[in-house]
Amino acid sequence: MEKKDAYVAKLKTKIDKWSNDIDKLEAKAKKAKDEYDAQIKSLRQKYDAARSKAAEIQNASESSWQDLKKGVESSWAIFKKSLDKAKARFKK
Repeated sequence: MEKKDAYVAKLKTKIDKWSNDIDKLEAKAKKAKDEYDAQIKSLRQKYDAARSKAAEIQNASESSWQDLKKGVESSWAIFKKSLDKAKARFKK
């Protein structure tokens, strides 16, 4: 027959292990959140840059907008690639 003190000690060991497991999961979740927050911040910056380029075209004269077109397409391509990469990572 198991003694009360031995049983309580065994329970305490399990409880301490579970607490440690929860702490590890919390740390992992915080790290993932920090990484996602940084990725979203980067995406927002790329989006804002691409949107700004589009506004430049809208405000450009009829004769100069073609010169800006390449920069806009490049900005949107960079943004789209980053967005696709982020979406794929969020699905994991």
